Amino acid sequence: MRSIICLFLIVGSIPYPIYSQGCSDAGFCTMGAMKPDQPYNKKLEFKLRTVELSFYRGTTTLTPIVYVTTVDLNFSLNRRNTLQVKLPFQFVEGRLASTSSLGDISLCLTRNLFSSDRFDINLSFGGKIPTNSSNKNTQGLPLPMYYQTSLGTYDAIAGLSLVSRNWLFATGIQVPLNQNSNEFIWSAWDGTEEEAYVDRYAQAKDLKRGIDVMLRVERNFRLSRFNFSIGLLPIYRVTRDEFTNSRGQRVVTDQAMGLALSGIVTGGYSFNTQSGLRLLLGHKIVQRELNPDGLTREFVSSLTYIHRF
Repeated sequence: MRSIICLFLIVGSIPYPIYSQGCSDAGFCTMGAMKPDQPYNKKLEFKLRTVELSFYRGTTTLTPIVYVTTVDLNFSLNRRNTLQVKLPFQFVEGRLASTSSLGDISLCLTRNLFSSDRFDINLSFGGKIPTNSSNKNTQGLPLPMYYQTSLGTYDAIAGLSLVSRNWLFATGIQVPLNQNSNEFIWSAWDGTEEEAYVDRYAQAKDLKRGIDVMLRVERNFRLSRFNFSIGLLPIYRVTRDEFTNSRGQRVVTDQAMGLALSGIVTGGYSFNTQSGLRLLLGHKIVQRELNPDGLTREFVSSLTYIHRF
């Protein structure tokens, strides 16, 4: 047992040359019916409450490295309804600054619409609550969204999934309900030593993110204790991001919308019906040209401990 835990920890720390959008990192594709690697076993009665503790590391297209520790709580209200609460703590370290705080809180209610020996259909509704205004700064200078620990918006989320022993199909939508209070523009850094470097970040003053639509297609291979999955995760930003530039002009560009496509691989091991481990890795295949929200990741890995009770 100890050797298996060590194996997962070693694999999770290897610097694979892979790329991932990290589920757009706005977070809705790890909520409710849209989560990857969902359990499915009609012969085994799973516990109805779970606590998941995950450790995430992501490198970005520039210098910031993002670390997130998340407590994911799932409470069964009855046989068909489950409430999910996600509490992330985020730390960002980069060339311009180091920032840390509680991240955006996720709430999601999932209802099982249909259950049979062959598949389940689940429906989710929820939202994300910002924990700050996404306007962290360093020595009075506004920081790009890469360094922010919150997206600074209230988001509405809905999703639907079909889960069988071998397949998972899920779709969802995330709708930001307001613009944030980020203040990052290039001109704020004029005359500083980092002026040239800062211009590599997308401006994001008063950012209004576009609407995201996702589709998850996943093939699962389930053994007695091990399970593996491989899948595709396309996320399409169907409306343009909007932000204010250094000249005070409101910018709406087609570069800030479109497809982000990732390949996702997971591996899991169940110690027993009460606990297990999951490792998730991804490979970014297609990325949007412009990301004012700073959600681009070059490499991402996530290791999760699961406890059911």
